[in-house]
This record gives sequence, C-alpha cells and structure tokens, in this order.
Amino acid sequence: MDWWWRQQLAGEGLQVLIHAQHQIVSRTQALAAGLADTDIRRRLRGRRWRTVHPGVYATHTGPIGYDERLVAALLYAGPEAAWSHYTAAEQLGLIKCDDRRPVYVTIPWRRRVRARPGLVITRDRQWEDRLAAVVPPRRRPADAVLDIVGISAGLDDAAAVIAEACQSARVTPDQILRALADRPQLRHRAALGSILADVAEGTHSLLELHYLHKVERAHGLPSGQRQRAVDGEFTDVAYLPFDLVVELDGRFHFAPRQRWRDLARDNRAALRSEVSLRYGWLDVTSRPCDAAVQVLHVLRRKDPHLPAHPCSPTCPVR
Repeated sequence: MDWWWRQQLAGEGLQVLIHAQHQIVSRTQALAAGLADTDIRRRLRGRRWRTVHPGVYATHTGPIGYDERLVAALLYAGPEAAWSHYTAAEQLGLIKCDDRRPVYVTIPWRRRVRARPGLVITRDRQWEDRLAAVVPPRRRPADAVLDIVGISAGLDDAAAVIAEACQSARVTPDQILRALADRPQLRHRAALGSILADVAEGTHSLLELHYLHKVERAHGLPSGQRQRAVDGEFTDVAYLPFDLVVELDGRFHFAPRQRWRDLARDNRAALRSEVSLRYGWLDVTSRPCDAAVQVLHVLRRKDPHLPAHPCSPTCPVR
C-alpha cells in the first residue's frame, strides 16, 4: 500500500519526491531509488541527513515542523499506514489544525509497529474499508470523526468534534451515522444518534447543542430555527413568529473588530424589529434557567399564554 509514493518516485525521481514530502525520506524510498546502504550512512555521518524515526530521515538541518512530522509518521509506520483520528480530520479540513497534538496513524490489525514519541499508532481490523480515496493515505471523513469520538474523554468532547466537522460541509451527519453502523463497540455510541440528529437540524457547535438541550428543551420552549440565512449572514437561533433572535458565542471578545461585528449584527436585528439576545458559554452551561426566563419573557410578548415548564423544583421558569 505504498503506491502513493512509488508512482511519484518512478515518474519524477527521488529529489522531487523528497521535496514533495517536506524534505523527509525513508530508507525504503532511498533504496528503491537506487541508493545503497553506504550512501545513506554517508549522508547521516556527514549530517546532511538526520534520523526522525528509525529508517526515516530529514534531509535538512532546520527544525522539524508539523508537516515533516506528518510525513515522517506515515513513512515510519510503513506500508498500509494511514493518517487517522485528529490528524486525518485536520488534513481533510474537518477541524482546525493544532500542531501540539501527536500524529495519529492507523495500520491493519495484522501488523505491529512500535510506538514513538509524538506518534500514536492504532490497529484496525477494517483498515482498508475506511480509507479515503486520496493521497497520502488517510481515513474517510466520517471514520476520522468516529476515531476521535472513540478516544474522547467525555460526551461533550465527542459532540464538539461532530458539530465542528459537520460545519465544515465536508462530512454530513448521515455519513457519520452510516459509518457508525459497523462500530458496535464505539465509545459514546448510544448517545450519538440524538447528537447527529440535532446537528442535522443546523446545530453547529457544542454551545448550540447545550442551548438546545439545557435552555430550549429542558424548559419546554418552542423550537427555534437554526442557522437562518438573513442579511448575508446566519443567525444561531431564530424564533420567527416571536421576532426573537438568540446569538450564541463561547468566545470572549476583546478585539474591537469582533465586538463591532456583534454590535452591527444586533443593530441589524433591531432594524428588522427583532429582539436580539446574546449568550455565552457560562450563561448556557451555568445559568440556563436564567436564560430560559429571559427568552420566555420575550416570547410571551407575542403569546402571553405560551406554555413552558421548570426543569427542577428550584427553576424560576413558570
């Protein structure tokens, strides 16, 4: 399964291949190009090459960056290795790249490769069935997401990566649900169906999922429209019959430009005769009942008899 580099090596030669691999090369590649073991040792002794992993070398003297680490991990893991988990999701554009993470590589179950610092190697009985049709080899988008779910410490972490991946528009909740069918032992599996259903309805972040469950559903509020397109942007939650917009943002905005965008968005809502309520992470996760009271107060301006219910004996919603 090392065809992904053998084709380029045969067609363009070793130097072009090394350049395409961010100046990383493996002993197997060097030998396939016609170099001898003595040639490799001479380059290492002369410090023109240096070892990244056993049998994998950097052909430059500068720092080993993230791109080099990615290629070196694949070459070290050998034939039938593919990026997986966070690494595959990053390279597929599903989640933001974070070069502080280790490199994740998955190999077939029958193979064994010794772990290395900064490199996580997993084995999979269905390795070939879960490959994307791209090079260098990596997992399919849905399987990369489920890889991460399987190692997530909590359900919130799993939900967050599902929401972020689906927001990228490179994978859909239906694709993840289909990939889930052949993972009966996956961690958090029982809860994923409802999370995927909520994401399919337009919930794009973990904060939006918390608002949906802890504010809206927990208090029997009407179901808002998620990600409504208006005035060239998207509103997080819109209660259209009630002229109410709820914006959710888990970040702390100290940048004047972002604060200006928030104010401009609220002003445009006012020009549409809509009330705009804005909640952050602590509002939704620590004070959901207070948020529900405020939302209900605005909703009942249009419908004074709108039903709602408290989520607990001490909940102020009436």
